Amino acid sequence: MITTTDYHTAGEPFRIVTAGTPDIPGATVLDRRAAAQASPEIDAVRQLLVQEPRGHADMYGCFLVPPDDDGAEFGVLFWHKDGYSTACGHGTIALGAWAVRTGRVAAVADGVTEVVMDVPSGRVTAVVTCVSGVVREVAFRNVDAYVIGRDVPVGSTRVDVSYGGAIYASVPASSVGLTVSPSHYPELIAAGREIKGALNTTSWASHSDSRLSGIYGTIFYDDLGDTPSGPHQRSVTIFADGQVDRSPCGSGTSARLALLAADGRLPIGAVLTHDSIIGTRFTGRVLSGGSSVATEVSGNAYLTGECTFSLDPDDEVGRGFVLR
Repeated sequence: MITTTDYHTAGEPFRIVTAGTPDIPGATVLDRRAAAQASPEIDAVRQLLVQEPRGHADMYGCFLVPPDDDGAEFGVLFWHKDGYSTACGHGTIALGAWAVRTGRVAAVADGVTEVVMDVPSGRVTAVVTCVSGVVREVAFRNVDAYVIGRDVPVGSTRVDVSYGGAIYASVPASSVGLTVSPSHYPELIAAGREIKGALNTTSWASHSDSRLSGIYGTIFYDDLGDTPSGPHQRSVTIFADGQVDRSPCGSGTSARLALLAADGRLPIGAVLTHDSIIGTRFTGRVLSGGSSVATEVSGNAYLTGECTFSLDPDDEVGRGFVLR
């Protein structure tokens, strides 16, 4: 029996396993990620929860694990239909809301509470704002973000590559003849997979820690000009193998902030208004930095349900399946 608490952040699902997680060995969260990737027994639990009929092709969730040290409240292994990611901003926002709402972390009824957690890419903090005991906003402060490459040729287009806890390729949707719209959903998936596949074995996909290497996603964006506070963009992230982020993508927003800061469009104090393909919104800002930047991405997460899952030994589909 496996129990979960499910949230969504700006429309993107996030399934938190609260009981039934197998023992995952390792001295650090990054070690535990490697152990989960290598273990069929551990990964069977991910498959059960993310695949149909209990999940779907765009499901997302996490295992809670011990932190690297006493400086964090807990550790997190993020997962999706194809495996384990190195970072997840929308999940960090959901975990901040969950930790405060459940009392996992003691919070002030009116004001700000920090929830520190260790994820594979490093230590991140969810800054949870409550009013009269109700969570009104969660901002996550990410690991430093930075630009990896500019104007990198990929087929008939050119992309910018940056890191925000995971490595992303950013490309204007117009450069592939599309807009960030649900009407172009299949075409965005196909183009995102193609760009990721072309870059994934190149030097642009390399991180100094090889366990964090690889192009995680392709971000297509529409530039909507500038508001009085800063740039306004709409984007969609195609990550893993054709999975689509319904939110503006938290770690992807950090990666976008690094590019906009390097362009001079996002000085400290300015705000990126970042819309998703379904019209939900994050805001992002640069807190400090130079060649790498400290970022903060703000949104909120909402409880969608609490579940208990099981696997009937006679179930003919077993741990399930994925249809894309």
